[in-house]
Amino acid sequence: MSSSVTVDCDSGNAYDGRLGLRISSVFVIGFGSMMGVLLPIAAARTKRMRVPPLAFFITKYFGSGVIIATAFIHLLAPAADALSSPCLSGPITQYDWAEGIALMTVFTMFFIELMAARFDIFGRESHDLEASDPAQDLMRQNEKFNDAQRKPSQGHSHGHPNVARPASSQGNIIIEPSDSDSGEGTSRDNTQGVIPGRADDFTYPPGGEDHLGHQRDHMTDEEHFAAQMTALFILEFGVIFHSIFIGLTLAVAGKEFNVLYIVLVFHQTFEGLGLGSRLATAEWPKKKAWMPWALGAAYGVTTPIAIAIGLGVRTTFAPGSQRTQIVNGVFDAISAGILIYTGLVELMAHEFMFNPEMRKASIKMMLFAYLCMCLGAGLMALLGKWA
Repeated sequence: MSSSVTVDCDSGNAYDGRLGLRISSVFVIGFGSMMGVLLPIAAARTKRMRVPPLAFFITKYFGSGVIIATAFIHLLAPAADALSSPCLSGPITQYDWAEGIALMTVFTMFFIELMAARFDIFGRESHDLEASDPAQDLMRQNEKFNDAQRKPSQGHSHGHPNVARPASSQGNIIIEPSDSDSGEGTSRDNTQGVIPGRADDFTYPPGGEDHLGHQRDHMTDEEHFAAQMTALFILEFGVIFHSIFIGLTLAVAGKEFNVLYIVLVFHQTFEGLGLGSRLATAEWPKKKAWMPWALGAAYGVTTPIAIAIGLGVRTTFAPGSQRTQIVNGVFDAISAGILIYTGLVELMAHEFMFNPEMRKASIKMMLFAYLCMCLGAGLMALLGKWA
């Protein structure tokens, strides 16, 4: 007994009317996108909005999880489906191009950031940097509380100011230099302010202060500014391209339009939170304080404009054609590579491993941030069941 599978390669679209409802999606999704991306910026940079640091802390790490899940579930998986479609023919079918393109993009993004930091592409404007991150304020308050709890147990040195004492049950050591120390002692004290544990402890994850020079180099103002700006523009680029194809697809969707409409409202809002929290906490030169607002607004209007364009060409746009599938798959793979690099390196590694505030924070604070990130990734991955 033999069986056969029929593959429908219709190059048209499933548009089935309901024009009024589709037009409403332009405004509803646009509003959700704008709220998601601009609210964190306003909360961090507008004094009138008294948002609790805890709320911003949750939003920041929740958004990181959203971006990482978007890369794998909403970009890489659709790219693989599009570029492995049985309706395609030619060289595109002879290799797993979705994963290959994402891999090449990761290395390209790293090279771009490397060169931007090396040659100071964004200019030496770091002396004028301004940042506002209520999440950092929350961690600093937590650190002060921990210090206050440790002080009673430290006692006095009785004439031996350089004796090391255990600061907690976790085995961290605090070095107390004498007033007469200078030069090397000052350097040791500054190091202690950045890295928990002994000043000479290079075993502390991810390898102490000089792990491949990463911590030291990223704290250099000029290089930090260049790397930060590169990462932000890369993130913006990837998210915007993804939003364009989402809008075009929704505009000509068929019977699945209602479900897709609802899911994309949450999808774009959550994705906006992820991008907005990064734009809000970045260190911008004072004369470029308008840039986070402009980049946020660009994301907010991208999907509505794409939906409007899709409605304008609803009779001719063919999402199932070979050309459209290849273009969509290639750009989804590129965007996936961008967000994978940004999510794993800039959001996870930098925020947890190389962030001095996080490294000094309590284990409860760190685990809470980690759980917020897992929640964002989990919810975004769940949305991938429908969109």
